[in-house]
Amino acid sequence: QVQLVESGGGLVQPGSSLRLSCAASGSVFTIYTMGWFRQTPGKERELVAGITSGGRTNYTDSLKGRFTISRDNAKNTVYLQMNSLKPEDTGVYYCYGNARTTKFAATTTYWGQGTQVTVSS
Repeated sequence: QVQLVESGGGLVQPGSSLRLSCAASGSVFTIYTMGWFRQTPGKERELVAGITSGGRTNYTDSLKGRFTISRDNAKNTVYLQMNSLKPEDTGVYYCYGNARTTKFAATTTYWGQGTQVTVSS
């Protein structure tokens, strides 16, 4: 199994920045795409950003320019730098990773438990 543990959430004021981290551990043979989804009040879970092991990124259009995703392959860790935060960014942010536990195992999507981000004055 692969475990994903997020950190870095919290309560911040509008206009502030936060950096989320998500570290994968356990039986990690290889991780392909890693990224972040979020669940904001009254909305369905939506993709925030993803990044391949080669560094190719994709973002939901509405967040481009404010959020930046990066990863450290040596640490099996993905980051989400969030700038100019708005109240509507409030929600639970979930990390995911598409990984294999052995050379011959199927690729499976693993999820973290989520970290709360609250943007409020």
